Order: sequence, then C-alpha cells, then structure tokens
Amino acid sequence: MSKTPLRVAITGAAGNVGYAALFRIAAGEMFGVDQPVILQMIEIPAEAAQKALKGVAMELEDCAFPLLAGMVLTDDPNIGLKDANWCLLVGSKPRGPGMERADLLKDNGRIFIGQGRAIDAVAADDACIFVVGNPCNTNCMIAAAQARRHPRERFTAMVRLDQNRAHSILAAKAGAAVADVNDLYIYGNHSPTMFADYTHATIGGKPAADVIGDRAWLENEFLPTVGGRGGAIVAARGQSSAGSAANAIVDHVRDLITPGKVHSMAVPAEGRYGFAEGVWAGMPVRSTGGGAYEVVETFVMDDFAKGRLAKTNEELVAERDTVKELIG
Repeated sequence: MSKTPLRVAITGAAGNVGYAALFRIAAGEMFGVDQPVILQMIEIPAEAAQKALKGVAMELEDCAFPLLAGMVLTDDPNIGLKDANWCLLVGSKPRGPGMERADLLKDNGRIFIGQGRAIDAVAADDACIFVVGNPCNTNCMIAAAQARRHPRERFTAMVRLDQNRAHSILAAKAGAAVADVNDLYIYGNHSPTMFADYTHATIGGKPAADVIGDRAWLENEFLPTVGGRGGAIVAARGQSSAGSAANAIVDHVRDLITPGKVHSMAVPAEGRYGFAEGVWAGMPVRSTGGGAYEVVETFVMDDFAKGRLAKTNEELVAERDTVKELIG
C-alpha cells in the first residue's frame, strides 16, 4: 500500500450504528480499496462502553482487513480526534422517556460543543466533519460554531438515509429498480418535516409524478412514509435504524469524495431555497473533490414544495433558537 493512511475518527464507535459502519470502512467501501485507514474510535467513559469498544477492536483484528493500518481506542475526544482527516460524529444522547425535545437539544448541544472544540484544537487542518448523531442538523450547527481553523462548509450532516429511503419507497411503488430513480433529493431537517422532492425526480428517465400517476399518494402517503420511516423501524424491531444508517454514512462520505456526484447533504443554508441563515439544511450538492462541494441551486419549486420547505425551515429555526445560548 503506497498511500498514506487516512485517520478516521468515529464517536459512539461501540454503538449499533458505529459498529455497523466500522467494518465497511475497514473493508474499503468508504474510501476505496487502495486507501488504508487508521480507525480512531471514541466511546463514553462508562466501563461497559469501554469494554464493548475493546470487543469491537478485537473483531476488527479478527477480520484481518489489509487496509486497517491501526486503531486508537479512547474515551477522550482530544485523543480520538487527534490529527483526524475525517471526524464521524455518530454518538449522541438518545431521547429518554418524558424528555422534551428542547432538553434533548440542549443536552446534545453540550456534547457537540465539546467535540467541536476538540476538532478545532487537534484535528487535521484538512478535516471533514460529518454529524450523524441526532438531531444532526442542529448538532452540526453547534459543532461548527466552535470552529476557528476549519471553514463551516467542512461541517455536514446526514440526510442521506432519507434519500435512500425515498428512492426505495418510490421505486417499489413504481415497480421499478432503485437505480431507475434519479434526481430525488432531501431538503431541510433530518426529521419528519423533511421534504423528499419527488417533483423533480425521474423514474426510468420520465417524471416520477407521471410514472406514479397519483399526486395524492405522493403528497399524503409517500412523504409521511419517508419522514416517519425511522419511527416505523423502532416500532418494528425495538431499536432505531443501525444497518441502514451505517450504509448511509458510507454513501455520504463515498459520494462526497467522488467528483461530479450529486447527492443530498445537510450544509450551511445561507438563504438557499428559502432556508434561514445560520441553520444547516438538507439540499442537493455536487461534489468537487477532496471533501468539497457546491450546492445545486437550479431546482425551481412549485407552491406545494415551497410550503413543505417553509415547514421544515420553521423547525430548524426553532431548534436554532432553542440552543442559541450554546452557540453565542
């Protein structure tokens, strides 16, 4: 292997999502089959979590991945994020019984302040930061607010899971292959308010709305099904999405480093598509290489789409205002 190993830090590494992602990263599915990696795995200080993390490392060793050039196991973000080229912030505090969303936002906000400061202090100068832990749009905004060395554009959050869900559901309705669905992107928050924009999507090269032929289904069944898919999975298996979330992590990063790829990411909104300044909102981007991208701003929304964008923007603004004292 002639390439210098990439240092990939991942929080919540012993959790279900982190666990599912680590093996695919080590196998070369994220960065390519010729790119060695050093996995810098971070877990909370609890004894059980650190013990589980050691078990994860043992399993990675037992796979004998040729691309796995080393591992770091720690409960200290300043160690785990040291010199990291990619910071995958997967771990977050889950919402407990009786917990208000505002409380969850503030509790996770404090976690992501600490991680954002550690990234600013010790991560590589070229670090790309990808937030997965929910509420990921606002957690990403909080982490980015701590940055001094890294531009805000290097902080992105995951809506790729919603895009993948939307592709699959629309393909099934049309009786088509998932690969036949194109130009379907996610706007707004990674929450039930997000907008899976079927109005510009195509199926087999034809407008998706024409192929489906049922606008009422698209508005009243498709969108709620995509937005509520996470909750449906929890109801079905008793746990939140893990394998599909890990798959979306791989898809997000792989497409971000592939020039020319157009895909959904949550990025600094900067007024695009009517989103407020200061929030991170899902929208289509075109990757330009090295973890850089440009937002695709050419899609023109109809009145229905504008209404959906306004609704998800309202939620993002409310989240921003809830944590405003944490970001200054």
